[in-house]
Amino acid sequence: MSTDTPVLDTIADITAASIGHSSGSPREFMLARLAALIAVDAPPASYLANAPALEEAGLTADDIQRVMIAIAPVVGTPRVVSASGQILRALGFAIDVGAAGMADQADG
Repeated sequence: MSTDTPVLDTIADITAASIGHSSGSPREFMLARLAALIAVDAPPASYLANAPALEEAGLTADDIQRVMIAIAPVVGTPRVVSASGQILRALGFAIDVGAAGMADQADG
């Protein structure tokens, strides 16, 4: 475990363990995880913490939209709209971190 990011490392470990105990495919698992994040109105950090696993499972922007459409009648429009904003905030944060890392590499 990295001493720089112990909480994120723990979340990654928990996610990996739960995927390993699932009988479905990683893709199905992460689609369900995404639906749960939307249903609980998760903050941007939650989407960011799950982004590597979502990417590794091969989920696309179209998949995210399909999940939102599928669960909107159950969780309601406000939750889906909120999730859209939270995902965009998480994406913006990831872009900012990536740009800062690239700037550090260029300076180093």
